[in-house]
Amino acid sequence: MNVLKTSIQDAVIIEPKVFGDDRGFFLETFRENRYAELIGSELSFVQDNHSRSSKGVLRGLHFQHKRPQGKLVRVVRGEVFDVAVDIRRDSPTYGQWEGVILTEDNKRQFWVPPGLAHGFLVLSDVADFEYKCTDYYDPLDEGCLSWDDPTVGVEWPVVDQPLLSSKDLLGKRLADL
Repeated sequence: MNVLKTSIQDAVIIEPKVFGDDRGFFLETFRENRYAELIGSELSFVQDNHSRSSKGVLRGLHFQHKRPQGKLVRVVRGEVFDVAVDIRRDSPTYGQWEGVILTEDNKRQFWVPPGLAHGFLVLSDVADFEYKCTDYYDPLDEGCLSWDDPTVGVEWPVVDQPLLSSKDLLGKRLADL
């Protein structure tokens, strides 16, 4: 596998080795001993999630306050612009963001370490998004960074009006977290 560093401390893009021929393909999406070197052997995954969204849906930028989740994300159908924002106040990359195109064709994965806000915008007609989490989802601990916070300045692909949940419409600015 090929590992690409990002502008955010500890966040990486993973390009798995794909074995394919005219019958299809095979790849490892997770192997504990290899990924432990990337994300830290003290972290383990406790929950897997799968979401399906339509074109123009923007989910995020989500995080948990007291029990932050690390997320290993990938797209198994379609295409998304995936974003992580460093909201760890003691981090040298605090306030910075990283965006990556994840598709069913490029098979890339994005490691979003605990303490980052995470979200994505669906670029294809439909996208199936899968991710492994290092802690359990807790709706009482959840927070949301506003997707369009000008101090963060995420450069989302052109979209007239993203489709947001009522929860995501209430996202806060970085300064208010």
